[in-house]
Amino acid sequence: MPGPAFLRGERVELRTIEREDVAFLQRLINDPDVWATIGSATPKNGPQEEAWIESLGEDDGSVRLLVAVDGDPVGTIDLDLNETWGVGELGYMLVPEAWGNGYCTDAVETLSRYAFEERRLHKVVAEAYDHNVGSRRVLEKIGFAAEGVHREEAFVGGEYRDVVRYGLLADEFDG
Repeated sequence: MPGPAFLRGERVELRTIEREDVAFLQRLINDPDVWATIGSATPKNGPQEEAWIESLGEDDGSVRLLVAVDGDPVGTIDLDLNETWGVGELGYMLVPEAWGNGYCTDAVETLSRYAFEERRLHKVVAEAYDHNVGSRRVLEKIGFAAEGVHREEAFVGGEYRDVVRYGLLADEFDG
């Protein structure tokens, strides 16, 4: 069972990540449909996931949360903070069976609201592969603007892919 709810959206809860979530996190990161969309090409075992969870207690300027629906985990979302610049970088992944239900959009909107209203950030950024239409659509629905393209930046699925950088300023956020 995921940890306590830290933030609540309309469809999802963003909860703390706990040791009990190791099996879910290992299944999530090792799913071929997931790791191919986030740039992770190395399999992760249970002890590696446990070590990652243990590292969450370090104050490294980031917020890492489990995305849950009705108490069940469906993914993760994180916000890496650069408080000197007033910028946070979003990253997220959901299990394929949760795609297309609006959960990711709700999670990104909820964490963006937190970034602007609670952390007083000026800007939130994110990146998506050019062929990851679902992830790009999530960002665009919330109001993120494509700011540039890193041409053939990533080697994914046997070919070089463009990485699209998105940004959203606090005064543009409508969530």
